[in-house]
Amino acid sequence: MTDTPPVSVLDVVPVWSGSTATRALRDSVQLAVEVERLGYTRYWVAEHHNTPCLATATPPVLVGALLAATSTLRVGSGGVLLPNHPPLVVAEQFGTLAALYPGRVDLGVGRAPGTDAATARALRRAPDGADQFPTELAELIDHFGPAPRPRQITAVAAAESEVPVWILGSSPGSARLAGSLGLPYAFAHQINPTLTATALQLYRKSFRPSAHLADPHAILSAVVVVGENDEHAERLIAPYLLGQIGHRTVGRLDPFPNAAQAQQHSYTDAERAFVAERITSQIVGGPETVRERVQRLHAETGANELMALTILPELEDRVRSYALLADAVRASIAVYARDLRV
Repeated sequence: MTDTPPVSVLDVVPVWSGSTATRALRDSVQLAVEVERLGYTRYWVAEHHNTPCLATATPPVLVGALLAATSTLRVGSGGVLLPNHPPLVVAEQFGTLAALYPGRVDLGVGRAPGTDAATARALRRAPDGADQFPTELAELIDHFGPAPRPRQITAVAAAESEVPVWILGSSPGSARLAGSLGLPYAFAHQINPTLTATALQLYRKSFRPSAHLADPHAILSAVVVVGENDEHAERLIAPYLLGQIGHRTVGRLDPFPNAAQAQQHSYTDAERAFVAERITSQIVGGPETVRERVQRLHAETGANELMALTILPELEDRVRSYALLADAVRASIAVYARDLRV
């Protein structure tokens, strides 16, 4: 029997047709309270701009609200898109959060724009921002913790904090960079599932122990929806998948359709194929199906943690899905422990 990794939450704060970004943000705060009660490890929020279907424009602000509403959960960014921001500002933001909530703050960073070209320019993102990512990452890390020599510029509060910096990515290049720097790594299986095993293998192969981390540590994030059974889970995820179809077809990131709109939609053969592929490549189903898929994905990748991205219109359905996932993982651990004793 294969062991099962700890579970955490990735939140993109989805906005649904007929609802608002305000409600989505408030739902996320409530969701964090609920998953903390369920025993989850981390709660990370993404960064997106000019994206009406995702209310995650300001991770540090939302992280602060989530930390204030919880007491034990590790909260962080999944992630801050570093080329959009001066490293000094990011260090000051997360150093301040760590001073107020010591031992509970994570800082995940990525190199993507998280938006369209016009919005990237409005963010003052440099055209070569992605190319400068390794240099800016080093600058960011250097702001945290005591320095071997006096700093010319001090990020106030960051110098007094040890905030773990994670590299986020969906390609072998990000895996290689994280490994070479001895940093923890989070791979986006929901974006590039065909490269997950390759990237995590490359991360471990490239890993060099550092002052930050003695051994490689990888999170695998994936879309996870757990229903009462497989059919129920597929109904629950239908609005999100229909929204993805619309985003690809129309080219606008409008709010996701609600459940009634998804139920009334007439799917083409190509759309049915897209839905089937997403359900198969991610973790969607009843408790037993999900338990088996989590175990198989863990066995194939060796990920240390699973970070579940659960995008459902109703808060109560999201909470229920996370509860069922926690139960499935606990059941796997119990079976594994039993087999060890035999």
